[in-house]
Amino acid sequence: MSKKGVLLVNLGTPDSTATGDVRKYLREFLSDKRVIDIPAIPRWMLVNLIIAPFRAPKSAKEYRKLFDERGSPLKYYTEDLVQPLQDLIGEEYKVVYAMRYQSPSIQAGLDALSAENVESIHVIPLFPQYASATTGSIIDKVMEITKDWQIIPEIKFTSQFLDNELFQDVIVKNGKKWMEANEYDHFIFSYHGLPERQIRKGSVGDQCKLGSCCDEFHDKNRFCYRAQCFQTTRLVAKKLGLSEDQYTVCFQSRLGRDPWIKPYTEDTLEHLAKDGKTKVLAFSPAFVSDCLETTIEVGEEYKEKFEEAGGEKWDLVASLNDDPMWVEALAIIVHG
Repeated sequence: MSKKGVLLVNLGTPDSTATGDVRKYLREFLSDKRVIDIPAIPRWMLVNLIIAPFRAPKSAKEYRKLFDERGSPLKYYTEDLVQPLQDLIGEEYKVVYAMRYQSPSIQAGLDALSAENVESIHVIPLFPQYASATTGSIIDKVMEITKDWQIIPEIKFTSQFLDNELFQDVIVKNGKKWMEANEYDHFIFSYHGLPERQIRKGSVGDQCKLGSCCDEFHDKNRFCYRAQCFQTTRLVAKKLGLSEDQYTVCFQSRLGRDPWIKPYTEDTLEHLAKDGKTKVLAFSPAFVSDCLETTIEVGEEYKEKFEEAGGEKWDLVASLNDDPMWVEALAIIVHG
């Protein structure tokens, strides 16, 4: 009997912490037209002549803080989902994983499923919220590869899963562990940022104003990344029993001079410390695996900046990683 294929896809990571491997990763990642959405020639010059050569040594140092004996957590936690999910959904499925950038590639993942002669392929980008630079890029790559296949099976994409109850419940469970052991003045939900122009490009009509338009979630803004982040926070905060004045949504990882979606996490933590909110618990619900942007950026760099600004306590809630409840959430997505 033919099997159904499931392809889990995460962002990607350098193959090692060597500067050369980090430079290779940055070049592939930042050369993606959906990540840096400017014309091809200026993008090539920016990435290959400026960003990759000068940023790679610094980034390599940061990756050395993150990597452990198993390598990159983002990669091995994604790999660790495969067998538990396979066991849960049964032999009628074939589960493989891939990275959008570097290895194992989407090409390798699709080839593995094609070799199994699967009757369908369900591609699950491991991003709770849709963005052109993440989920959109994965969908684009899958279609680019499969368009040349002689036999193209039915292909299904999950574009977002922020409304998955078990996805929310893992975040809540991890958060409550900290909340039961400590007292906090405020809670931060920090999401990866995007240039404002990318939000405007995806606007339905004149819906996206980059302001209070994200206070509600509906058909016109359901694919707006910023609106999805606010909605994710509302859903999780409600389950945590937080009122609106107890938490702040903000955005991290700015790159370049163009305006990115606001408020910025760096500015937020400084304002909180000055306002006397000195004990903060941070969540990173845009990521399902521990990575550079969570463990290092939010967990270490922002902690240091918060303390420099007068903060006393800064803790980070772990990502979903290989939590069995997260595997159950993926099984629901597969069957959805």
